[in-house]
Amino acid sequence: MKKQNLKIGMIAGEHSGDILGAGLMAAIKAQHPNAEFVGIGGPLMIEQGFESQFLMEELSVMGIVEVLGRIFRLLKVRKQIVQFLKDQGIDIFIGIDAPDFNLGVEKRLKAAGIKTVHYVSPSVWAWRQKRVFKVQDATNLVLALLPFEKSFYDKFGIPCEFVGHTLADELPIDPQKGQAREQLGLSADDKVLALLPGSRGTEVSMLAEPFVQSVNLLRENISELKVVVPLVSDKRKAQFIDIVKKHIDINSLILLDGQSREAMRACDAVLISSGTATLEAMLLKAPMVVAYKLKTLTYLIAKQLVNIAYFSLPNLLADQPLVKELLQDEVEPETLASCLYPLLTEDNTALKKKFADIHASIRLNASETAAKAVLKLLEE
Repeated sequence: MKKQNLKIGMIAGEHSGDILGAGLMAAIKAQHPNAEFVGIGGPLMIEQGFESQFLMEELSVMGIVEVLGRIFRLLKVRKQIVQFLKDQGIDIFIGIDAPDFNLGVEKRLKAAGIKTVHYVSPSVWAWRQKRVFKVQDATNLVLALLPFEKSFYDKFGIPCEFVGHTLADELPIDPQKGQAREQLGLSADDKVLALLPGSRGTEVSMLAEPFVQSVNLLRENISELKVVVPLVSDKRKAQFIDIVKKHIDINSLILLDGQSREAMRACDAVLISSGTATLEAMLLKAPMVVAYKLKTLTYLIAKQLVNIAYFSLPNLLADQPLVKELLQDEVEPETLASCLYPLLTEDNTALKKKFADIHASIRLNASETAAKAVLKLLEE
């Protein structure tokens, strides 16, 4: 290493990126205690000594309309942060997720002769695959959380390291189901279903009603079924109650403030909205049915753009249909109930063993592995 003290630029745009950034900083500092980190980060990174030039919330914008409303501010922030990082004389830059913002930063810094890393692959393997060339132009290295992502980049000859997933490091192989039940006031003999209708308002609006209607059907055969529903905020909780109160007795559900991890650990099966939560459910060894619905026009557009055999992370990781996926018109109470019933009444040992095998395969001490890849790039 030519320099005694490293100066590393980083940008994280949301909470998940802040977690990854803080872990990566700690792993790099274990080898380079005097390393400096500058750019844009969140509270966890700042606790590690990160110097953030803007609030991370500046970048936490989702949705086309919302982005358009902030576009001039975002372009100004990007211009200023690129110049700041150049002036700081950083040795390397790491953009953490937030590809719409970070790839633009990376491209400009790479053109200025600074090595760049993109941590967390955009979903180029799933849709708009030509974006892979934008990644190639912007980065010297991609750090991928999942093995099939590296396989995709290898096909294009783009440097990529599979570093594993921090969730797989964080969660034990044995999820201690009994302990979770005790925390939620459930007994070992209870038959428990968890409902996770999503964290966004649009997801709850599309999924809450068919989810609870499937509960009514299941209770015709499993009368003592306990149903836990973790909701991410008071707003989502109020929305959920308003939607389902005409379909089910709210008092027959166990509504939780957050605690999605405890709910998935404790349950016999989970009915879950597609997304990162399906990975967490798999790591918690929860048999699941994965459902998703979109607005009709959005679905018709997405159908033309998406090019994958499966949409849930357990199936993508296994490259086979380990769990049942239901999309759009398939998300109706009778189908949901018929898919959930065997998960609640039959032995799922074989499925949980497959979940455990996948868990082990992506449990690579992600922060340390990512740090090693970053430092190796610096030495090249």
